This record gives sequence, structure tokens and C-alpha cells, in this order.
Amino acid sequence: MFKNFSWGHGVILALGSFIAFILFMVFGFTYGQQNSELVSDDYYRDELVYQDVIDAKRNAEKLAEIPKYQEIAEGMKITFPAEITPESKNLKFELFRTDDANLDVKKEVHLDQKNEIIIPRQVIFKGPYTLKIKWSHNKKPYQVDYDVLWK
Repeated sequence: MFKNFSWGHGVILALGSFIAFILFMVFGFTYGQQNSELVSDDYYRDELVYQDVIDAKRNAEKLAEIPKYQEIAEGMKITFPAEITPESKNLKFELFRTDDANLDVKKEVHLDQKNEIIIPRQVIFKGPYTLKIKWSHNKKPYQVDYDVLWK
């Protein structure tokens, strides 16, 4: 079998193998990639004010107790400790989805008497989210981020 195998056959075999490998890399990895969206449509402007986000996260790290989220039957419950009630009980939350911007949920809401809000199950789809909670207290901005895997 290898008697008639010459260097020309070897070159053709090597080139054929190389071409098959390149085609596998091109088509195999592009189909296996997950979809990913831009974090923001206006990310250049957002980058310029990112220091505000860093300051808000640092302010939240200094707190003795931070808001907590909890998965319940009705959806997702966010509870604030009594000592850090946001000014005028208003806060912003964002459920950011990296694989599909259409599934993002952004709202400005008002806390109830128990210092909590409930994000209804109907607006949250299965998959990974980043929950960003933003508020101000004593004229200082705060932000807490949680990685959430909604089931």
C-alpha cells in the first residue's frame, strides 16, 4: 500500500488535511458561538460617566447591609434594609441580559411599606441576568449588582 506513496501524495494529503482543518475551525466555531449583544447602544457616552458607577458601587460596599433579592413564586423580590431607605423611596433596577437585549427589563419604581418591590415573573425569561439596583440616600448614589440565573 505504501509502495506507491510518493512525496507528491504526501503534499496533497498535507494540503487536504490543512484545508479540512481550516474549514472545521471556520464553520465549527461560528455555529457554536452564543449570541452576544452590546452592553449599551451608546457605550462611548456611557464610558465617559463610568466613574459615577464606580463611585456608586464603592458607596454600596461601605454599607453595613445591602438590598437583597430573592426568588419567590410571584417573581423576584428586592428588599431594602430599613436604615438605607432610598430618598423618596424611589429606585431604579435593571435586569440586563447579555445574549438578547430584547429581554432586558429597566424600570424606576417606588418601594412599598415593607421597603420592597416585586418584579413579576411574567417579565423575566429563563436564563442569565445581571440585576443592577441603583438608588440614592443622603444625596449619595449607590449601586449593587447581582448575577442571577432565572429558572
